[in-house]
Amino acid sequence: MYKYFFRLVFKRLDPEQAHHLAFRWIRLAARVPVLRTFLAAALAPRHKELRTEALGLRMHGPFGLAAGFDKNAVGIDGMAMLGFDHVEIGTVTGEPQPGNPKRRLFRLVKDRALINRMGFNNDGSLRVAARLASRTPVFKPVVGVNIGKTKVVPEEEAVADYVKSAERLAPYADYLVVNVSSPNTPGLRNLQATEALRPLLSAVREAADRTASARRVPLLVKIAPDLADEDVDAVADLAVELGLDGIIATNTTIAREGLGLKSDPTLVKETGGLSGAPLKNRSLEVLRRLYARVGDRITLVGVGGIENAEDAWQRILAGATLVQGYSAFIYEGPFWGRAIHKGLAARLATSPYATLADAVGADVRKTA
Repeated sequence: MYKYFFRLVFKRLDPEQAHHLAFRWIRLAARVPVLRTFLAAALAPRHKELRTEALGLRMHGPFGLAAGFDKNAVGIDGMAMLGFDHVEIGTVTGEPQPGNPKRRLFRLVKDRALINRMGFNNDGSLRVAARLASRTPVFKPVVGVNIGKTKVVPEEEAVADYVKSAERLAPYADYLVVNVSSPNTPGLRNLQATEALRPLLSAVREAADRTASARRVPLLVKIAPDLADEDVDAVADLAVELGLDGIIATNTTIAREGLGLKSDPTLVKETGGLSGAPLKNRSLEVLRRLYARVGDRITLVGVGGIENAEDAWQRILAGATLVQGYSAFIYEGPFWGRAIHKGLAARLATSPYATLADAVGADVRKTA
């Protein structure tokens, strides 16, 4: 039914307008006690065998919502109601910013993909922190907070900008993510170079420890699929060296060639980050490479091109303890989370593994 609704309604709307409309409906539904209980029972049934422990946190399952959908922490309960075991908000910047000029979000329907050049449009870390502090949760998913650089802040002042956000947000985050991989903020990806990344991650770690002193907030870094293999290795080694808790692989890609894109060439040529199905293979390659490098020493989160339970299962076998999605949600609709969980439970039941944890990295270990 959702696919017919998508073709009849959402496909006719500007993608950003459709996003705001759908998100508003989700938030409204989550505010109605009887309705949200019914929807959670229908869309987010629990599978005990999928219970996951990662980053020192317990979750109902491994499947979460990637950053970008709920930039301002306004719909966490609604997304949990739809079956996401963890919700990553953001990207949040030190200061509020409107993002890039519209139009800035494009659907590549034939490719089941999106191109975005949103530019970290968000309310800023001060307002988002206040929103998280005043939140009275109905549902209690793990909440990650993804932070990035304010556009007007020069590259040489990026560390201070990230530290500002970390100080404000770490007390309310179940885990914190340093985003240095969006293609839509000038100079941001330069921070993935280890000589820039080391002081940045160290400073954010210190800021989180200083402001959330009652507990250790797990810290992760999110990397791009466009990194050369040797740079992926360098980030992996740095993460282990610094005692980082995890790596999220991967963000969107600036690549277009070699992906077999079928959509209108005019759309394909739009600048910005490409997400969705075309990213699947490269994201999986990066994940496998990371796991071969770090093993079980840190937590890996697989994201990029996950459309169904089989994709999620392949990420787990490749080394991901957690998986995330976003773009396919636009095309699959509210029953997506339910289908992912049901499919994962079925695959686990017919596999040689007793638990999901046993399956993590199994394919990579076989070839080692």
